[in-house]
Amino acid sequence: MKILVLNCGSSSVKYKLIDTSDESVLAEGGVEKIGLNDGFLKYKLVDGSKAIKELGLIDHKGAVKAVLDILTDPELGCIKSYNEIDAVGHRVVHGAEKFSKSVLLTKDVLEQVKACYDLAPLHNPANVTGIEAVEEILPGVKQVGVFDTAFHQTMPAKSYMYALPYRFYKEDGVRRYGFHGTSHRYVSTRVCEILNVDIKTQKIITCHIGNGGSITAIVDGKSIDTSMGLTPTEGLMMGTRVGDVDPGALTYIMKKHNMSVDELQKIINKESGMLGVSELSSDMREIEQADNAGNERARLGLDMYVQRIIKYIGAYAAEMGGVDIIVFTGGVGENQTGLRAEVCAPLNFIGVKLDQQLNSITRGTETVISASDSKVKVVVVPTDEELMIARDTEAIVTGKLV
Repeated sequence: MKILVLNCGSSSVKYKLIDTSDESVLAEGGVEKIGLNDGFLKYKLVDGSKAIKELGLIDHKGAVKAVLDILTDPELGCIKSYNEIDAVGHRVVHGAEKFSKSVLLTKDVLEQVKACYDLAPLHNPANVTGIEAVEEILPGVKQVGVFDTAFHQTMPAKSYMYALPYRFYKEDGVRRYGFHGTSHRYVSTRVCEILNVDIKTQKIITCHIGNGGSITAIVDGKSIDTSMGLTPTEGLMMGTRVGDVDPGALTYIMKKHNMSVDELQKIINKESGMLGVSELSSDMREIEQADNAGNERARLGLDMYVQRIIKYIGAYAAEMGGVDIIVFTGGVGENQTGLRAEVCAPLNFIGVKLDQQLNSITRGTETVISASDSKVKVVVVPTDEELMIARDTEAIVTGKLV
């Protein structure tokens, strides 16, 4: 089957066209700056090079149409007509407690996704807009929703509950949901294939470290705890997100500076994390360059960033009663060799030992970077959320997954 995978954000639409018969990527790219006068489509050509097409002012429907047009372009496309697209799979950020697995997108399901708007006000409305655009342009084509939160629905109550008055959970759904679930599910499955072990016998810690980051504890293939919470702001220090912080500090800042909720939201989501501490950049490559040049704030940011990853790995190893595999994925986890070394160095007490030479040359490839005598396998696994979405989409539309 040819599955079009869409990730619709508030101002962008990313896409991949995947042939599930051999899991090859036929085309990929994305539309950026939706709603602005300088919107454009960035796409990859057959030879692997990238090109850009100016679009001007467009909405999400126009963005989806631009994607379909480039896919069917007589010279640049890879399919002859829309009819070759068998189904469309969508990344949907928040499914609350309503969805514990991927589902066929019916009118009823779409209403339930809309009911989660208040939990993900920036993401779910954009996801729905993309779904409705496809429904209008490709009527009759089946669509599947794959939820970031679904994988974490196996967490026990002790992991997902906040110690707030219970009524806020019962009435408002305030609890920890976790995110990056599709990535954590993919890499935990893939690492067991690489190591030729049964996932149902393993204790795995998956570290999805990018501009956004989260860590998940997985036992017998199921998420039992994860670092993100009600929103993607909780947990690790990230590129621009604050991560774990004393809520009292937030109310103190609000009162001290007479801030509105929206102003505080902007600070904790857009102005904090590595950018906030370093006041230089949210890009880890730029931070490492600044650190190498002797910038003390860059060093402080890196020390904080690494420490929080170590804390979560140590906590989850204790929670699971040990760990068999640690996986690094995401843009930072896959490519920042120094960070991986710094994270793993103090974990020797639980049996982690890196092959330093192999780690230093491993970037973005499936590689076991632990030493041969390490009690814990440490593995780099590039994530492929789009492939996971395509697999789920095929399974659902063909009736293999119900």
